[in-house]
Amino acid sequence: MQRAVNSCLLAMAALFAFGGRLADTVGHRRMVTLGVVVFAAASALCGLTPKGGAEGWLIALRALRGAGGALMYPAALAIVVNSYALQERGKALAPFFGIAGGLTAVRPILDGWLTQWTRRAISWVDIPVAVVALVLIEMARPHTPHRPAPMDHRGLALIVAGVGLSIFGFQQSYRWGRHSAATWLCTVVVGLMLLVVFVLTERRTAHPLLDLDLFRGWAFLVQNIVLGVAMAAFVPMFFFTSVYAEVALGKKASAASLDLLYFFLGFVVPRRSADGCSTGSAPNAPWYWPASATSCGRTG
Repeated sequence: MQRAVNSCLLAMAALFAFGGRLADTVGHRRMVTLGVVVFAAASALCGLTPKGGAEGWLIALRALRGAGGALMYPAALAIVVNSYALQERGKALAPFFGIAGGLTAVRPILDGWLTQWTRRAISWVDIPVAVVALVLIEMARPHTPHRPAPMDHRGLALIVAGVGLSIFGFQQSYRWGRHSAATWLCTVVVGLMLLVVFVLTERRTAHPLLDLDLFRGWAFLVQNIVLGVAMAAFVPMFFFTSVYAEVALGKKASAASLDLLYFFLGFVVPRRSADGCSTGSAPNAPWYWPASATSCGRTG
């Protein structure tokens, strides 16, 4: 089961940059639609996996779900950003992440109820959600600008292999050992070196997969570093909270998910202070108190 979960995260991380670039060149609404369809189809097939060899099927289909998420999520975020004026983006993004996080926290409650019927229903529940999403996309028909451009296949191969091997090495370190040659070879020697080659290649590419010139802006660079550090701490904490509530506190899965729900409410509460990030007035102020509160909460 751990391999099935990891395969989804691995595929999403490796293909995220590709999904964003494809949305910019093909069209955001088209990629959101494709991502939803791929995600829903993979979920339906996960619920139909045969009993014999189920692990292999689940790993492959969960990886396909991750690919669908990589196509869908960057395009959906781009639609939100492009559909609102600069001064209104803070108000739009706060509920966007709040709703997404809240549904993530509510999902274990629903899964716990569905498993009383059949475990296959855990995958099937994504299908009606996808149908609703497709209907809403068709009703809204969001129009955002896109720029047709050739795909950087060399950069795509490098970043997929680099990110994929790096994350795979970290994920397998609990099996191979943190100090084993396989972990260091996969994560550091090969994975990180491919990412270095990717950066050097992108600087010489006319239509790069990732525009590295964006990182020359000091504010953009610092905010991405802060976000990266925060996500590196958040993702393990997200899984640890539910496991801790079930194993150490003896809560059921449905009750443990409430702890995550409380956490995600924080995305919606500070929506007004987030406006400063978009308007340009005191752009750094909204970062201070949430970062301080998060540090206190994690150390306490």
